Amino acid sequence: MAFQDKNIHEDWRQFFQQIHSQSWFHELTAEVAARRTRSLVYPSDKLVFRAFHNVSPDQVKVVILGQDPYHGEGLAHGLAFSVPYGVKIPLSLHNIFKEIEADLGILPPKHGCLQRWENEGVLLLNAILTVEAGKPGSHAGMGWERFTEHILHFLCGRNQPLVFMLWGNQARTWAKVIPNKKKILLLEASHPSPFSARHGFFGCRHFSKANAFLVSHGIAPVDWRLGD
Repeated sequence: MAFQDKNIHEDWRQFFQQIHSQSWFHELTAEVAARRTRSLVYPSDKLVFRAFHNVSPDQVKVVILGQDPYHGEGLAHGLAFSVPYGVKIPLSLHNIFKEIEADLGILPPKHGCLQRWENEGVLLLNAILTVEAGKPGSHAGMGWERFTEHILHFLCGRNQPLVFMLWGNQARTWAKVIPNKKKILLLEASHPSPFSARHGFFGCRHFSKANAFLVSHGIAPVDWRLGD
């Protein structure tokens, strides 16, 4: 899939070429393709690596790490927590907007498309990049975790200030993969889902904390406004 995705930002291409040369990646993409023949898989082929289309490695200053794509029809479009314009805002995303409003005073948008954050250097990455319809976590253990580990090591190895937002138990397990460096900030909280948001996500103030960290390293803060 990746080697056929002509929309991947050119600055990621060397990384993807190296990944493509490894047998485990061939096995992973072959398994995803095989599952598409048997069931409905989200997102579509052309959107699996959507997170790498617009943001170059050098631009990344915040990584929001999701679990896996939305498993309902019309929701997943390759960006963690985001949905296309015109789609009803999922409850987890609604809670993210509530926390941004409480933290920064930014009113929630009327849509759930987060692609504007890419222009601000935010990488919206799911740890697992595909899922079967109606079956959350169905593509866990197939090899996506290995891919994500390579991504995290690559980004952390660039020796630039970087913020990671890890929400929920699954996302927080990635903290052990991320090196403890002065230029890296780990922000951990419960998942923004309605079941857990009140147990540590609300009030986490991750968005202002991320911006304060970036500014302290001489980097422009993220403008978290999405507009209407």
